Amino acid sequence: MTVSSEKMLLVVNPRGFCAGVERAIEVVERLLQLHGAPLYVRKEIVHNKAVVEDFRSRGVVFVEELDEVPDGQTVVFSAHGIAPAVRADAAGRGLRAIDATCPLVTKVHNEVVRNVGDGRHMLLIGHEGHDEVLGTMGEAPGRITLVTSVADVATLEFAPDTPLALSTQTTLSVDETRDIVEALRARYPDLAEPRKSDICYATQNRQDAVKALVEAGIGHLLVVGSTTSSNSRRLCEVAENMGVGASLIDGPEEIEMDSLENVARIGLTAGASAPEHLVQAVVSKLGSAGWRHEELITLQEDVRFSLPQELG
Repeated sequence: MTVSSEKMLLVVNPRGFCAGVERAIEVVERLLQLHGAPLYVRKEIVHNKAVVEDFRSRGVVFVEELDEVPDGQTVVFSAHGIAPAVRADAAGRGLRAIDATCPLVTKVHNEVVRNVGDGRHMLLIGHEGHDEVLGTMGEAPGRITLVTSVADVATLEFAPDTPLALSTQTTLSVDETRDIVEALRARYPDLAEPRKSDICYATQNRQDAVKALVEAGIGHLLVVGSTTSSNSRRLCEVAENMGVGASLIDGPEEIEMDSLENVARIGLTAGASAPEHLVQAVVSKLGSAGWRHEELITLQEDVRFSLPQELG
């Protein structure tokens, strides 16, 4: 394929790993160094195919539920959070549990516990079946209702004066939740809301960076991330909602080069669970096809989370 010299790849920053993902991966790395394999992890430690496959090749065993973990073993809880019942199950079986839940997800769990303790029913904006949503809803069975769309708001059967409180899955976008929140406020004027948005800083920063790419005139957006990654899918949606096509790819082998042949400016970013080496592999592949790359920096992130006490 011949590509003219003016073709450009804009690689945006911030992109890729957030502090919660870095922390979760470091938990697994430390445990492998300290105790070796096998090491058990409940669910995917983060929602990225390459990260999970790398750990699996090194002896990490990913399980869906704790009954797959042999007695006496160490189990890591993923970055997405767990229901208290899971933690109690691990304790009851005598498993050594290390919790790699992102602190920003823990913040949402604490909000749920506090509001339910104050007598409110919780409304959680999120995607049904997502690991984070399952963990959060497990904090208050029977006292928390999932809201996935504006249409769901109209079906809620609570009286307008019902004591209600709101929380949000951390990996959503402000844009996709705005209409839902406004509909909830209209129906329930006394709705209690978190003092600070539940949507995580990295999710928002990466979405804002995509908007900057679109404003810089890209004709297509490539997002490095897995289909299981909610925040990666949201990055595609941000671009598409602004009229720019987007592709979610696990790595360079998934780039549909023919479809990009006539795109003068391509944007590149990565979801919060996608490793940087995959981004650089994409840069290399497009570079070899003639795209010159430049960095577009929208802000610098410096957030770090400490490891669990057991490993700190």
